[in-house]
Amino acid sequence: MRLRDKHYEIDMLNGPVMPRLLSFALPLMLSSMLQLTFNAADVIVVGRFEGDAALAAVGAPGALINLLINLFLGLSVGANVVVAQCYGAGSFKDTSDAVHTSIALSLLGGVGVGILGFFMSGTFLGMMNTPGEVLPLATAYMRIYFLGMPANLLYNFGAAILRAVGDTRRPLTYLTISGVVNVALNLVFVIVFRMGVSGVALATIISQAISAALVTLCLIRTEGPIHLDPRKVRLDGKKVWQIAKVGLPAGLQGMVFSISNVLIQSTVNSFGKVAVAGNTTASNIEGYIYVAMNSIYQAAITFTGQNVGARKYDRIARVARDSLLAVAGIGLVMGAFLMLFKRTLFGIYTGDDAVIAAAALRTNVIAPTYFLCGMMDTTVGLLRGMGSSVTPMVVSILGACVLRVVWILTIFPLDPTLTMLYISYPVSWFITFSAHIACYFFVKKKKYPTA
Repeated sequence: MRLRDKHYEIDMLNGPVMPRLLSFALPLMLSSMLQLTFNAADVIVVGRFEGDAALAAVGAPGALINLLINLFLGLSVGANVVVAQCYGAGSFKDTSDAVHTSIALSLLGGVGVGILGFFMSGTFLGMMNTPGEVLPLATAYMRIYFLGMPANLLYNFGAAILRAVGDTRRPLTYLTISGVVNVALNLVFVIVFRMGVSGVALATIISQAISAALVTLCLIRTEGPIHLDPRKVRLDGKKVWQIAKVGLPAGLQGMVFSISNVLIQSTVNSFGKVAVAGNTTASNIEGYIYVAMNSIYQAAITFTGQNVGARKYDRIARVARDSLLAVAGIGLVMGAFLMLFKRTLFGIYTGDDAVIAAAALRTNVIAPTYFLCGMMDTTVGLLRGMGSSVTPMVVSILGACVLRVVWILTIFPLDPTLTMLYISYPVSWFITFSAHIACYFFVKKKKYPTA
């Protein structure tokens, strides 16, 4: 018997925005935090039982992994927008076509990226100046990780489809189940079987396969326009174009962001193993703030997309106001918490005082200013929900990516310290957010003058 999905949906087209926005974002926030916690188990287990080299090996490929998969994660954003707009417009057929095309894209992309990542891992990591004692371990981790890429993308696209109709609760359940499996397998593979970073990577791809299977089964059993019939999974040309129109700029933006982050990671790598381990530790903790703010970004995309599809343009400004207020509050509160308890939190990952000091160096710059990143991303979400994806891509590439590269090449050499390197983040966030706000008002006035 198929599940009824109205129970899981949120009405984004009527009533006050803020309560519904938070109702949508909270399960997404919790699921992302759980996912981070379960991923953090990878870092904690190897850091505690295998040493700093293994800790660095799990963290070093992060920026590179994001670079290789961001194009298709961007397409999942496009899938979210297209499904949300079709659903808001009340078109059963268009919504169904978008769902089946999205699943086909996820499978094709997962296989392609998985093959590339598996065979090129060692070469790419070598190009990033990965320390010699870390390189073999990082390569082993990355190769196994990319074997699970089809499942990774299948889950992300499936979750994007559920979010498009306001369902963020079932993905939370699925991530909880797969995450518990991930933690259990980490402990078994690393502590019992002494498989090191390879065991951590294997646990990760097994848990990803579970979450992908659960979200696929959910879509198959769900009634209505987002019902998935495996026999109908195919690429519909019109829907591919609609998804690509929003998703490709988002993916390309993510890739260019990752290029700048790879450059920053490469610069961090030049400071040695302790700096890499400290950067990995701080990044993992800061990730909780990022995913909390990112839940508001996801809400801004979906709420704007549904209201555009339903031609309720007057609600766009209310969605913008409430989402920016929410993301700024989340960023400021969580940033202050991290500043107060950073050393205690870092101690969960490592007992090395030098690594903790290196992590604190990064967090002292990032945590107080991280809310700017959330406001920058949320404004991008508003623009994408309105169907404008090229403009935020260009602005983000110039403001956040090119500026960071220029910073590393010009400002950083004047004071070549980790602190000066990390300052490039808040500077780029502020400048890019300011430009995005200007673009938001321009696009809203041009496309939806009644909004």
